[in-house]
Amino acid sequence: MTAPTHRSLLDNPVPLKRRPRIRTVRTDTRVIEGGGSSKNLLGQRLVNRGALAPGDLVKALAMQARQDARLGDILLANSMVSESTLLDVLSEQWQTDVVDLEVEPPDARLIDEWSATRCLGDGLVPWRRTGASTIVATARPERFAAHRDALEARFGKVHMALTTEPALHRAITALRNPVLSDRAEQRVRLDMSCRGWDGRRAARIVTVGLLAFLTAALLWPVATFSLLTLWAIATLVATLGLKAAALFFAARTHHAQHGELFHTIRRTGPVIARLPTVSVMVPLFREAEIAGRLIRRLERLAYPKELMDILLVAEETDTLTRAALARTALPRWMRVIVVPAGGVQTKPRALNYALDFCKGQIVGVWDAEDAPDADQLHKVVRRFHERGPEVACLQGKLDYYNARANWLSRCFTIEYASWFGVVLPGLQRMRLALPLGGTTLYFRRAALEALGGWDAHNVTEDADLGMRLVRMGYRTEMVDTTTKEEANCRVLPWIRQRSRWLKGYAMTWAVHMRAPRQLWRDLGPRQFAGFQVLFLGTLSQFLLAPVLWSFWLLAFGLPHPLSGLVPAALYWPLMGLFVSSEIVGVTLGLFATRGRGHRFLMPWVPTLHLYFPLAAIASYKALFELLMRPFYWDKTRHGLYDETQEPEPVTLEAMS
Repeated sequence: MTAPTHRSLLDNPVPLKRRPRIRTVRTDTRVIEGGGSSKNLLGQRLVNRGALAPGDLVKALAMQARQDARLGDILLANSMVSESTLLDVLSEQWQTDVVDLEVEPPDARLIDEWSATRCLGDGLVPWRRTGASTIVATARPERFAAHRDALEARFGKVHMALTTEPALHRAITALRNPVLSDRAEQRVRLDMSCRGWDGRRAARIVTVGLLAFLTAALLWPVATFSLLTLWAIATLVATLGLKAAALFFAARTHHAQHGELFHTIRRTGPVIARLPTVSVMVPLFREAEIAGRLIRRLERLAYPKELMDILLVAEETDTLTRAALARTALPRWMRVIVVPAGGVQTKPRALNYALDFCKGQIVGVWDAEDAPDADQLHKVVRRFHERGPEVACLQGKLDYYNARANWLSRCFTIEYASWFGVVLPGLQRMRLALPLGGTTLYFRRAALEALGGWDAHNVTEDADLGMRLVRMGYRTEMVDTTTKEEANCRVLPWIRQRSRWLKGYAMTWAVHMRAPRQLWRDLGPRQFAGFQVLFLGTLSQFLLAPVLWSFWLLAFGLPHPLSGLVPAALYWPLMGLFVSSEIVGVTLGLFATRGRGHRFLMPWVPTLHLYFPLAAIASYKALFELLMRPFYWDKTRHGLYDETQEPEPVTLEAMS
């Protein structure tokens, strides 16, 4: 699917030259099909009216020369003109009237003929029929000519009227929200989605399997325990090898400030002629207490505000968050998207719904508690500019601003530093698939829509999307920018959050392994093996962790199911494997925390031995929910902590 070109009526228009423009008069509302005059462009008309200072016009035009933005967007974003004045001048320029879609809503049947999603993408809506003609209200008059042939093939003769993009969105959602809601749940192909997951059937299969296992354990306890041990050791070797390889590549490149692993803004390189609009979705659910903090964090961003399109995505059922947003004065570059209730209520479904409302050709995701680097959007735009279309996704690093809160937050921060600073860059160097994090993700919109967006039923939609990107021939790269967020530093909420992640890993593995031969063809042998280690290996290690821990009983001469059965020739290599695993884990943690910002965490790295058993507990909760509540989204509460230090903003002058 080709991504639509997102425009608005707030631009210097290109006069329509296809045919002479005529005036269409209705008995109740006058609607003129406009062509726009080239004699006086938008800025000059505003100056002539006295609505815009000549100096402001010069500034706005200079900004437009470097930005892929409409002149009207720039004027509004910088409070140079009022919206009512701008609309009045646009109506005069295009020789057409502004229609009020709230007073006179569009004909729903006409919307269905064009489709609600296409109306959103094209920035237009077939409004009313008048005799043999159809009036089409558009928020992007400069793009009307590009759609005329298709419109006339569908509706016959068409005439243009003007509206605003917010009014157009409200009109379409008021009439066709059920259609958009269903689309949000079913964007991903059924064979690539877990929405067909039959929990009852899975529960029956697992129940039979557990009964068979218990029977075998009673009849042949040693043989059963031995098989579990062999699988646990095999997956330990595989995951240990992957971590060691990632650590090796990280150690080889950590001295290079501008190595291949990460990207930094450079003063030389490909010149970006005009900066693009970037849309970032921020899903909110029960986040009423952090709305104000979020706005303050995002206001630090150095990217031009007229090119920022921040969508605060709230659920229709979440009245507290919606009320808090309604009380908050949002800047022009922020808007609220309300997701209607549906079959499931998950973050990926909310993202799918909001995707159709995005304006930019680069689409990102932040979480509600995120505090991104001030220059993050600049880095992302430049990285996409330097890379070919095969690089469809950029993943930033995640860190925590409440790392010092308690022991759990320290361990969580060490784990994230290891994952985003060592493991993921190592996977990138090995050309393996990157399981994405849920935030600080940026996509080329065309690729994201071709993939069908997110799987609305997968509770780790990020990891699943990372695999589908690879299967479709795209690549993900790390970008050297950091987003700080709030560490989950309470035990029970931590277990709930981790169980959701592990449940999603299990569902993702099961979905992609429906057709293993096709997966092998899509990924190739190396990436197929990496997928098994990352997903099946991780799950196995947590579920079977007690089996491996039990071998420390042998080291201390305590009773063990395999006492006297493990030959001496295997005992010491086995102990060596366990010790090697601990050494690699500690070394990886120490290497990841060696930097100035994390150095205080190095003494806490050995305590991860007490931290990871919590994940084993979470894995059993995940297994239970996988069978009983597969699509349940166990919400993580945020807003208990805020940033300890405010990072200094990066100015545009510093990056020029």
